[in-house]
Amino acid sequence: MTTEPTGTAEETGSSTKPRELRRVVFGALVGTALEWYDFFIYGTAAALVFNVLFFPQSDPAVGTITAFATFGVGFVFRPLGGILFGHIGDRIGRRATLILTTLVMGLSTGVIGLLPTYETIGVWAPVLLVLLRVLQGLGAGAEFGGASTLLAEHAPPSRRGYYCSYAQTGVQVGLVLATVSFLLVGLLSEEELRAWGWRVPFLVSFLLIGVSLYVRLRVEESPVFRRMLAEQQVIKLPVLETLRSYPRNLLIGVGAHIADTACAYLYATFTVSYATTTLGISRPTVLTGVIVFGLVVIVLQPVYGALSDRIGRKPLNLFSMVFTAIFIFPFFLLLETRQPVLVVLALVVATAFGWAPVIAVQPAFYAELFGARVRYSGFATSREVGAALAGFTPLIAAAMVAAAGGAPWVVAAYIAGLCVISLVAFLAAPESKDMDITEAGPSRLGRLSRPG
Repeated sequence: MTTEPTGTAEETGSSTKPRELRRVVFGALVGTALEWYDFFIYGTAAALVFNVLFFPQSDPAVGTITAFATFGVGFVFRPLGGILFGHIGDRIGRRATLILTTLVMGLSTGVIGLLPTYETIGVWAPVLLVLLRVLQGLGAGAEFGGASTLLAEHAPPSRRGYYCSYAQTGVQVGLVLATVSFLLVGLLSEEELRAWGWRVPFLVSFLLIGVSLYVRLRVEESPVFRRMLAEQQVIKLPVLETLRSYPRNLLIGVGAHIADTACAYLYATFTVSYATTTLGISRPTVLTGVIVFGLVVIVLQPVYGALSDRIGRKPLNLFSMVFTAIFIFPFFLLLETRQPVLVVLALVVATAFGWAPVIAVQPAFYAELFGARVRYSGFATSREVGAALAGFTPLIAAAMVAAAGGAPWVVAAYIAGLCVISLVAFLAAPESKDMDITEAGPSRLGRLSRPG
């Protein structure tokens, strides 16, 4: 079901030749993997060491909450990054913008690894950390939307869900790489980890910039954007055009991304802190659980993406929200057992059946919400506003647990409530798998593609 086409571009229904399509897929996968590696290592570091190194407090819980607050700052600036780089992407091209976001994310992450700590320069340490987190947020706000847009506009219409899912696969590869990096440096003593070990995952980002740039410079601009340039359909203010022509779809896009954002950082970030500090589970056990669920999700992304090409985006989105809202309570029950096998099982089940379907469908779903002239802007802006609304989930969850004396049930209820919000958004969205995304606009979702 997930084998790649071997025929000509005309036979696959795309103007992109199969060899170039594979290059686009690889470029999106590698690019998003490296960029989201940068974004995720901050969350892991916030859960493990930043509370001590940059926000020393007499109460460890306060330091953890403060560290998660700076983690959330990146989400505040993600919508701004989506608007800024989305504008550039709709004006000068998807490919050139992705090269720019690679530099922004890679350099800001690498510099974090060079920062002096609070003990060395006092309050300037957290100030500089927050400023670099802002730059991370700006870059991340444009990365996923751009990579997904490029993929969607190169992919054959009948297999758009499958090919677009590789953008999300790259995100999960980034999560696994980030977690593995901290699992490895976690083998150091606590003193070595805090002295220099935590810096290594950030400094690696300098090396990864070159890899990402090499791959992305070899990818062609999308045929849809090239046609827009040739027909002089590029507009001056795509964000304003998005607000004017697609207000309903913008709201759908915002609501659709709230629950999966909250779950992503609940599972990958908050759970690490909660399980190690509140439940006393060993750090290697929890990080191993995150790695295992990341690997499971990587395998499932193209499967769910291909399935969405057959049954539609909407059924998978609705299933994900309902399953997550129900399973979040058993999820915490399994964590409470403190048994390593059950902890890993909780993470795998929650992500394989609740989180993986919706994020696999997400790249195609958002690309199909907007016309070609404003696709990058509409995609990045709506998705990143949703991310900003839910990005403080680790902070909120940590505060809830602290207020409840260590009990996680209020967090479970909070996540279930967010699932209801996204469920409403998905119910309001039309089925879009057969839409023609080559249309510039102004129709809401373009026209139906011709069969065959």
